[in-house]
Amino acid sequence: MKLKNKVCIVTGAAQGIGAATVARLAAEGAIVIGCDRRIGSDAGSVPGAAALHAVDVTRREDVDALVARVQAEHGRIDVLVNNAGITKDARLVKMTLEQFDAVIDVNLRGVFHCAQAVAPLMVAQGAGVILNASSVVGLYGNYGQTNYAASKFGVIGFTKTWSRELGPKGVRVNAVAPGFVETPILATVPDRVLEQMRSQVPLGRLARPEEIASVYAFLASDDASYINGTVIEVSGGMSV
Repeated sequence: MKLKNKVCIVTGAAQGIGAATVARLAAEGAIVIGCDRRIGSDAGSVPGAAALHAVDVTRREDVDALVARVQAEHGRIDVLVNNAGITKDARLVKMTLEQFDAVIDVNLRGVFHCAQAVAPLMVAQGAGVILNASSVVGLYGNYGQTNYAASKFGVIGFTKTWSRELGPKGVRVNAVAPGFVETPILATVPDRVLEQMRSQVPLGRLARPEEIASVYAFLASDDASYINGTVIEVSGGMSV
């Protein structure tokens, strides 16, 4: 129980990596508050969640209200996992401004909103952990993902900067960069494309959401007490 009674917020908690992260943090003893713009208030719909809240991370008023509520109910916030993210892919010459703005708004501005909302409380506590979802695309780029790559490169910039600003106050900031993960978003991907994705991974398979969640759980715990400003690639070796 490495996170016993730690109060954790996980964004994008409705499915995939977010839902797996809620379950893993809860299994480690944490009090986990999940939020997602697609979910209601039935905590049972995301196993392990102590509470669920409908939150759109692009709306600062939503984020501020969530943080105020969690603080009022629990007195502190120990961990924030900035997991919420979307994709709207297109090649540069075909990408619309709406596609570009939507991805930047969720994946970059949303991360900023959430981190800025919890940082003063964590600084006042003298302790806290902020974990940001980047991607291997944020390390190496990817065809047809100008907007997504920009957002995930940006998240790494956030992580490096905030680790310098908040580290002296007792707040650690790190990022996780997953590779290809078996999430519901892949349900519409043709088998031939999935096979091509697997062929790029030395382990020969896609990651399970639980394997990404386990890295978040480690980074949130005191086992990672001297890890700050780091980006951990979890890709099965696809960049080797």
